[in-house]
Amino acid sequence: MGAPFLDLSSIATGGKRGLSRALALIETHEGAAELAKLLDAAVEKTRAHAAGLTGPPGVGKSTLTNALLRDWRARGETVGVIAVDPSSRRTGGALLGDRARMATDPDDQGVFVRSMAARDRLGGLSDQTVAASALMRALFDRVLIESVGIGQSEADISFAVDSVILCVQPGSGDSLQFMKAGVMELPDIVVVTKADMGDAARRARSEVEGALTLFERDDDWRVPVILASASTGVGIEEVHQALAGHRAWAERSGALTRRRVSQQQAWVEESIRARFGAEGLRHAAEVQVADEGPFARELAIARELSRRLGSR
Repeated sequence: MGAPFLDLSSIATGGKRGLSRALALIETHEGAAELAKLLDAAVEKTRAHAAGLTGPPGVGKSTLTNALLRDWRARGETVGVIAVDPSSRRTGGALLGDRARMATDPDDQGVFVRSMAARDRLGGLSDQTVAASALMRALFDRVLIESVGIGQSEADISFAVDSVILCVQPGSGDSLQFMKAGVMELPDIVVVTKADMGDAARRARSEVEGALTLFERDDDWRVPVILASASTGVGIEEVHQALAGHRAWAERSGALTRRRVSQQQAWVEESIRARFGAEGLRHAAEVQVADEGPFARELAIARELSRRLGSR
C-alpha cells in the first residue's frame, strides 16, 4: 500500500484518482492494520450526512439519486455516491447498471460515484460498502448509498447511513409485500416514486401511510410519505426538506449519535459473524481489546479468534 493513500489529507488532495486508489485498498487489503487505522481516522472525522436509498429494482432509485445529486451540487455541496449493483455470475464484479444511469461530469471533482458488487450478500449492500462509506463520510458533505434493491431483505442499508429512504412504486403491490416483510420498520422517509401516475400514486401513498401505522418505532420521529417524480421534479424539494428535518431531529434528540454508535457495534459483529460464524461471535464477547475505533477493534478480535480457534 502506498503511504499517501493511508492518510486522509493525501486522499482528499489526490482528487478522484486518489480516492479510487484508496477505495481499491479496501477490497485488496482487508485485514491490514494500516487500513484499519485509516478507516478509524475517517470515522473520527465524519462530516457528511449519509442517506441510503432502498427499494425494489425498477422503482426509480437511480433517477432519484440523479435528482438529489444535481441539486446538492447546484448548492455547492460535495457528494460521494456508492451504487451497489448486481454481480456478474462469471466474474463476481458489479454489472454497473446503476452507475451507467447516473449523469455526472467526469471533470467535476465535487462528485464521486463508485459501483460495488453485491456478490452473495442478501441485505442490499456489498461487503466493502461500510468501509467505503466510512471513508467517504470523512471527505464529502453528502454521501448517498443506493442499495442493490432486492426487495424484502434491505436491513443492511441501516448499518451504513444516517437516514434511510425507502422508495415505493405505484401499482406494484410493494406496500403490501413490505408489510409482510416488516420493511416498514426501517425507513426514516418513504418516497412514492412516479407521482405523475396520478391516482395510482396517491393510492400507494395511502397504503404506505396505513402500513406505517402497523409498526411502532422506538423513537418519536414521524416518517413522512412523499409523492415524487424525479423526471418532472415534483416532490424533490420535499425530499430535501424531509432529509434536513430528519437530520435536525436526529442531532437535536441525540438519535444521530446513538445510531452511529450502534452502527459501529454492528459493523464489528457482522464482520466477525461473516468470518467466524455464530460460534465465533459468541467467543468474541470474551475477547478484551483496547478502546479503539471499530475497524481496529474488529481486526484485534479477528486475530485473537484466529489464534484461539486455529483458523486463518
